[in-house]
Amino acid sequence: MIDLSFSPAEWTAMRLSLKVALVAMATSLPPALLVALALARGRFPGKALLNGLVHLPLILPPVVTGYGLLLLFGRRGPIGAFLEQSVGLVFSFRWTGAALAAAIMGFPLMVRSIRLSIEAVDQRLEEAAGTLGAAPFLVFLSITLPLCLPGLIAGMILSFAKAMGEFGATITFVSNIPGETQTLASAIYSFTQVPGGDAGALRLTLVSVALSLAALMLSEGLARLAARRIGAA
Repeated sequence: MIDLSFSPAEWTAMRLSLKVALVAMATSLPPALLVALALARGRFPGKALLNGLVHLPLILPPVVTGYGLLLLFGRRGPIGAFLEQSVGLVFSFRWTGAALAAAIMGFPLMVRSIRLSIEAVDQRLEEAAGTLGAAPFLVFLSITLPLCLPGLIAGMILSFAKAMGEFGATITFVSNIPGETQTLASAIYSFTQVPGGDAGALRLTLVSVALSLAALMLSEGLARLAARRIGAA
């Protein structure tokens, strides 16, 4: 029988994972929406390069991504040193770094989902709104954004689920510090490295699976609800 009595350290890891995943999802949304719109509607030199850079975290080993973040956003990195000196924001070996790593790893999933949804919008509707005098920004807010809402919701939930399970880039960038950067995935890894840690690893694995399944089911349900409302409008 599985012992489901969680220790204070395990509760901390679960709360930190939720915090990291929510922050990663929320901060990824605005740039993901802009990039998805540029890839779906834009015509500019370097579009293929931008698309490749966006999807690079899906191809590279997560450890490579984490090491790149450490070089750029570490205390001695060009971006990390600037942010620490200018606004006091530190990423390396902090939960903020875990959120950054999770956001980078989930960014391609969010962009791809939103982009496909924007590409599915009938451009004739946008052109009709434009001919009636609506500014491009208003066309996007009133036509494009509501119609691509199911894809946007799906992208947000997929990004959240990816952030919940992120391990390689996170542990490389911010290590595995209990109470500060130890998320569910890194806590499971810690349990597997000590004798008698199988029970703890199994408990947290079940929690991780349950949260991931719940996120995916929520994504499907919200996307269908948004699609029905759009169809009824």
